[in-house]
Formats: sequence, C-alpha cells, structure tokens
Amino acid sequence: MVAVVKDSYLVGLIGAGIGPSLSPALHEREADRQGLRYLYRLIDIDALGVAPEAVGDLVRAARDLGFDGLNITHPCKQLVIEHLDGLAPQAEALGAVNTVVFDGGGRAIGHNTDVTGFAASFARGLPDARLERVVQLGAGGAGAAVAHALLTLGAGSVTVVDALPDRAASLAAGLNRQFGAGRADAGGPERLAALLAGADGVVHATPTGMAAHPGLPFAVELLRPSLWVAEVVYRPLETELLRVARGVGCAVLDGGGMAVFQAADAFRLFTGREADASRMLVDISELAGSLRAGT
Repeated sequence: MVAVVKDSYLVGLIGAGIGPSLSPALHEREADRQGLRYLYRLIDIDALGVAPEAVGDLVRAARDLGFDGLNITHPCKQLVIEHLDGLAPQAEALGAVNTVVFDGGGRAIGHNTDVTGFAASFARGLPDARLERVVQLGAGGAGAAVAHALLTLGAGSVTVVDALPDRAASLAAGLNRQFGAGRADAGGPERLAALLAGADGVVHATPTGMAAHPGLPFAVELLRPSLWVAEVVYRPLETELLRVARGVGCAVLDGGGMAVFQAADAFRLFTGREADASRMLVDISELAGSLRAGT
C-alpha cells in the first residue's frame, strides 16, 4: 500500500511505559527537515490504566480521530493483529506488527519494519560478525523480527531462549518452516549457559535493561571476549548488558541503529517519502545524550 502524499500527518505510538521513547523526536526532526507538519503522540497504556488487550480499542479510536498511522511496541505487537483489516506479507509471516497504516478507506493495515531495521543495523554495526551459531533471548514481537532478520542475514542456526518455552518453540517452528529444517531451535533459560558457551554471538530481545526494567538478562560470567553481543533495547543506548560486555572485550551493537532504521521505514509508510537514516542516526545519538545529561 502506498501512502497518500500530503503535507500534514498525525501519527502515534501505542505501548507500555513509553514515556522516555525517542520515536516522537526522531520522526518529528526528520519531518521538519522535509518541511512537513508532523505530530507524533504517545499512547501509553500504563498511563491510561488499560490492559494490553485494549490495543484494539486504541487503534479504532486513533482511526476515528484522524490518525494517519501508528507504531506499536511492547507488549502489543502480537495482540494488535486480530484488530487489523489486513497484514503486509512480512508482518503476516512474523505474526507481529510494529506499524499500522490507515488507508484512504479507513482500513488498518499492519506492517513490520523491525526485521529490516535490525538487519540494516547489524550489517552496519557488526559487519564481520560470525553467524554460524547465534543465541537469542526473547521470543516476543521484537524477538520474532530479530530472529527472521538473523536468518535472512545468513545465520547458520538461531536458538531462541525464552522464559515461556511454548512461545520459543512456536517461534522456532515457524522459522524452520520458512527457512528450512534445523535452522532454528528453542530452549528455556536453564540451557542458556551451555548454549552461550558454544555460540558466536547473542542477541538480547527482551525488555530487561530498558529504563523501566533495569538490570541484566543473564549472569556476567557467561560473557567472553569472543562473543559478540547485540541489543534491541535503545532506552538507554548503553544498557547494563552492553556496558558489561564491552568491559569484557565483546564486540557490541546497541539498539539505536534498529530504532533508527525501523523508524525510517515507518516514516516512509506513513508519508510516502524516504527518510534520511544517516541524519536520524545523528539525531538518536544527540537525543540519547540529552537523556543522559538530564536535559
């Protein structure tokens, strides 16, 4: 679906605990450079006091209020699907949506820009990383996108570890159907130490480490210098995991690149205009720096 090109847009983000999100500033800065009137609003289910299952009501309200589109984040990327009128092929394959576009007829169409966002960030930030055996923590909406991206980038195998074994198994089964038998496996946290001991790298795709969920997703002792570490969390850009991993000597990738490249793709879906990702990478560094400085 091609967006209707105009000069004024109203978009938003639905999720939990999204007050510190940099998405509004990322989108609005790029829109300003392109001479657009562009308002990006946060729709925080925690602040509203509603459950994640209310995402359908919020999507309908946004459509009725004249929004052009929405970004969707944790914990609604999978819950939103049943409330949409259609899915782009990649979103359908993933079973997760992070971008909703309202077409001219008022239909809500789900897309996923997390896959291309992570793939572009990884290729830019860890171009020489070995991908024979990768461990991924998290099988939620972001995890589904990242796992697809890793296999698209040529990973030999991806083992998904999640606190909910059935969710990890379901994601692995879907990956094997799409990419071929044996490309994905699933496991619980009790397998993590053994898996990391034989892995080339680990991708962290859970909320742990976010401003609202501080901490480490696993024990520091499991890190070693030859293990690369990639993060999906970008608030803050340097999570505790990345700080510790860098200290151990690991090559690391923060979540800022994924945030920028998925935002650039979403901007294009909303407006029909190409965003300049190189400028947005500068933006996110500046914005993250302002957060650290408390300004």
